[in-house]
Amino acid sequence: MELDFSGKTVLITGGTSGIGLASARMFLLAGATVAIMGRNSERGNAAVEELAATGTRPEFFCGDVTKVHECERILKETTERFRHMDVLINSAGEYLEKSIADTMENDFDRIMAVNAKGSYFMAKAAVPALKSSRGAIVNVSSDAGINGNVNCTAYCAAKGAVTLFTKALALEMAPYGVRVNCVCPGDIATPMLERQLAATNDPLRYRQEMESVYPMGRIGTPEEVAGVILFLASDAASFVTGAAWSVDGGLTST
Repeated sequence: MELDFSGKTVLITGGTSGIGLASARMFLLAGATVAIMGRNSERGNAAVEELAATGTRPEFFCGDVTKVHECERILKETTERFRHMDVLINSAGEYLEKSIADTMENDFDRIMAVNAKGSYFMAKAAVPALKSSRGAIVNVSSDAGINGNVNCTAYCAAKGAVTLFTKALALEMAPYGVRVNCVCPGDIATPMLERQLAATNDPLRYRQEMESVYPMGRIGTPEEVAGVILFLASDAASFVTGAAWSVDGGLTST
């Protein structure tokens, strides 16, 4: 299926690495005008240069999704720059693996702010523009937003919030022609996963153990998640809203 986003403007949070970066590349190749958002200007500029290889340069906006005024500012700058906005991808996220006994208040606040609060207030800021364009939102949740994972109570709480927020907002936005869905990836080969592996005593063995629980026998790639995001944001998914799409190699089917 060839998806055409010509004339569409897409804003991607967490667009400087991992799933967000892979999504930005795919949207650019599909003809979209793309804006990526991240907290670090150096990483943002590097991502812009990398993505320019598609033949089109995205716009980078530096901002922090954990701050409501930053969410509002980025949406204002995006719509002023491009005159309209058609798709919001909430890909900014952080992972936390700690037992509840070891999870401190600042750990909880941070993981909720980046994953849940950021998605919520970016969506809120985008709603007026998306009502006008009858656009779409795709949130990046997780398999941890469907099933509980050991030693991931705070992360599961945050991603579970993203999943149910998606479903609730889909109902609220349906009368305006705005579709809201989320993807729920399993472990994906991103910089976030590399940091997780590096924190272990034996990264290679840890990865092999991680892969062994997947029915497909491996972890996923950012491009495999980005492909589903692209579909959900496209007119090909015009009757899909309120859905949580698992992209996890069968993990949550077991």
